[in-house]
Amino acid sequence: MKNINFLAFAMPAFFLFLFLEYKLAQRRKKPEIFNYESSVSNISIGIAERLINLFVAASFYQLYYLIYDDYRLFDIPSNALVWFALILATDFVWYWYHRLGHEVNFFWAAHIVHHHSEEFNFTAAARITTFQAVIRTGFWCVLPFVGFHPSMVITMLIVHGAYSFFTHTQLIGKIKWLEYVFVTPSVHGVHHASDEKYLDKNYGDMFTFWDRLFGTFQTEEEKPKYGLTHPLKSYSFLWQHFHYYFEIYELWKRSSGFKARWNAVFGSPADMDQDIRPILEKRFLQDKAAPNQRLRFKNYLYIQLGICTLILTVFTYYFDYLELYDKVFVLSLVIITLINCGALLEQRKWIYYLEYTRLAMISTYFLYEEGLLVFFFVPIAIMIFAEQLFSLSKIYQNTILQLETSE
Repeated sequence: MKNINFLAFAMPAFFLFLFLEYKLAQRRKKPEIFNYESSVSNISIGIAERLINLFVAASFYQLYYLIYDDYRLFDIPSNALVWFALILATDFVWYWYHRLGHEVNFFWAAHIVHHHSEEFNFTAAARITTFQAVIRTGFWCVLPFVGFHPSMVITMLIVHGAYSFFTHTQLIGKIKWLEYVFVTPSVHGVHHASDEKYLDKNYGDMFTFWDRLFGTFQTEEEKPKYGLTHPLKSYSFLWQHFHYYFEIYELWKRSSGFKARWNAVFGSPADMDQDIRPILEKRFLQDKAAPNQRLRFKNYLYIQLGICTLILTVFTYYFDYLELYDKVFVLSLVIITLINCGALLEQRKWIYYLEYTRLAMISTYFLYEEGLLVFFFVPIAIMIFAEQLFSLSKIYQNTILQLETSE
């Protein structure tokens, strides 16, 4: 994978800017900008997206080159004017990808994760899923098809993504004169709002003139209320990724006739039956049992997220040099840890067994590395013996799953 090593510094840079935003929010006496549970959830999803994209990003780039080499319509040169045209074209494609992501159920299922957060800060910018990355790559294939060289497209997408990261903050107020051309945090905050007047507005990522041209621009008037109109009742890592696909399937099952079932998949999210999500949340036990309580032992979550970030950074840097089994091990370990973090927030007692699964994976991996896989049963036997002798499950629940009343 060409030029991938620099991506190793994406997560450390993210945490640096997040730390600066957090400290500035404290200095300005705006602690409400951050919410512990939501921030953990946002960061977990960001880590997963960066990790999984290591496995698929090369395919995206190869697809751009394939389309450009075999199907491009024009031979567009590289000069200053073309770069300017490319940045406009990139944002124009984004506008329609983004708009359809809000107007078509199947696309909204991938994009809705970005809008779950009821806080609006740099952590919310991390809420991107690989599903969303795959879909928008399909839209961006238009650019090499027209004739923009893939290396230019890839560079512009990085610039485009970096710009949009900095529009996810409340620490920069309205800059009215700038909003005639550029998307600002105030403009994008409106897009993340659940207030009726702000719904389905401000789809542009860098420029506001597409929204003005197509009638979807809305300036910030009252302070937005961020999140979904029907908030998700779960911090579960898996449920946040897949709940809307389940909702589409449930609506599809309820529908009769081709047209109705087509609309269940490709119709408008505004027409989704609002009783479906509560039913599914009960069915899959995803309700937040105690929304006024939170973990007392938060450091355990911080440690896990810190380790995941460190692993992701090193893994990204050495990705090209690792064997397939190394990659699968790291992927599995990090995903299980992120699931663990979401389950901790929701006080799922089965996470204790997830801890054992993680320990078994780590021990098996190192035994394999040392050529001692024949002894894989030894650490498992030790874990079983320790559990029986010390009742570790009770110690775990009394230590890790402590609760305190939130303010």
